[in-house]
Amino acid sequence: MTSVLLVDDQALVRMGFRMVLEAEDDLEVVGEAGDGAVAVRQVAALDPDVVVMDVRMPGVDGIEATARVVAEHPRSRVLVLTTFDVDDHAFAALRAGASGFLLKSAEPAQLVDAVRTVAAGSSVVAPRLVRRMLDLFADRLPTAGGGDGDGDGGGARDDGAVPPALRGLTPRELEVMRCVARGLSNAEIAELLVLSTTTVKTHVGSLLAKLGLRDRVQVVIAAYENGVVTRDA
Repeated sequence: MTSVLLVDDQALVRMGFRMVLEAEDDLEVVGEAGDGAVAVRQVAALDPDVVVMDVRMPGVDGIEATARVVAEHPRSRVLVLTTFDVDDHAFAALRAGASGFLLKSAEPAQLVDAVRTVAAGSSVVAPRLVRRMLDLFADRLPTAGGGDGDGDGGGARDDGAVPPALRGLTPRELEVMRCVARGLSNAEIAELLVLSTTTVKTHVGSLLAKLGLRDRVQVVIAAYENGVVTRDA
């Protein structure tokens, strides 16, 4: 049974989420909160597996609440929900340590799948959010012909072009990181790089361990911040 805490300042929204999640045999809503401060206290008291977190709330918003939950209760994973996929606040919540991002307009089945995915230790990154990340970092990313990246979406760089923070990675791990940053699934990466899915999972796990990252969301952010992807990729 996966325990879930619902955090949203609108009671009707929480009620709708509760009805969707509790219709599943393996999901249980153990509590609700209407703002971030209460959410942090509820996480401490209830130790939920997943926190479904709204971003825009009065008082302590979802960004600060996410940062507190991740820092103080790392076992509980945060799934961020927002009305707009271009919401910079939602992106900030991901940087604060959230494990996933989902629009409130998503279908009920998508919410259920996202909760299960996050609870299992994976992450949920909508492809449109990956594009939003590219837009946000556009002025800091190299072009395809620049010295910091090759822009082909798959080739390896020579070590002198790799940012210092990433020089512990192998060329193959850099390729996988670039693919993850493009929003590709393990199966899609395996097909593109002609690898088995198991091998891709191993490379992703190695990326997380070497860079000290929690999940794929943080891999995506690290890739954009370090110029692993390019504006033209």
